[in-house]
Amino acid sequence: MGRSLIGGLIADGYPANNLCGTDIDPGQREFAASQYGIEVFEDNLQAISGTDVVVLAVKPQVMERTISGLRAVLTDERPLLISIAAGIRMTALARWAGEDIAIVRVMPNTPTLIRTGAAALCANRNVSELQRNTAEAIMRSVGIVLWLEDESLMDIVTALSGSGPAYYFLIMEIMEKAAIRLGLPMEHARILTLQTAFGAAKMALESNHDPATLRKQVTSPGGTTEQALKVLHNGGLEKLFSEALEAAKDRSIELARILGGEK
Repeated sequence: MGRSLIGGLIADGYPANNLCGTDIDPGQREFAASQYGIEVFEDNLQAISGTDVVVLAVKPQVMERTISGLRAVLTDERPLLISIAAGIRMTALARWAGEDIAIVRVMPNTPTLIRTGAAALCANRNVSELQRNTAEAIMRSVGIVLWLEDESLMDIVTALSGSGPAYYFLIMEIMEKAAIRLGLPMEHARILTLQTAFGAAKMALESNHDPATLRKQVTSPGGTTEQALKVLHNGGLEKLFSEALEAAKDRSIELARILGGEK
């Protein structure tokens, strides 16, 4: 995810010499340096000294340890701190980094890797308008950006767009397998499934109609689509998705308690 942001910023015209990165893996550092022409460090403190923005693209399980090692520099220089770690709330980040630190929490998703991501952002009271714009510009380089005023909504965003790509991959996987069982060659089932998913998403993005209206427009009475949708409806698909998102949201809340010490 960190490399995706670097690549997106450079593609948007941001100077590579204004960016730097760290990684504990020498191979990852070498790759980032050669791929993007940025300066890389093994030492986090060396990397963030004198910077305006620090992006923490680390796993939630190591966030506390990572920030604790940076606290002295963060409280002294007060850069904007951007976290993309799932389940770690701003109260926990502030507890580890310093209560007066400007913090933006981001919930991105994996299509960020190909610059078609969807990210929700939430800022604490210390974030200035300039810092808010900076955070938005960084995330907009790899997809769309939405701001939330209520951080508790992040748990729903995590369930919807954060985990969402996996739901669509599962649907594509199921459709492909079903078509193969019905007799379609695997390579045909794959390309038709993928192009259909792409086309439907593109139509929804470019249309002035909501998904329900688009669905009705392609469902002829008594036709094949109507028969398929009846099976999905009778099988409880809507209820299943509602329960799935609820489970993901609940897990996001649980992770905040476990990883961030939240109540």
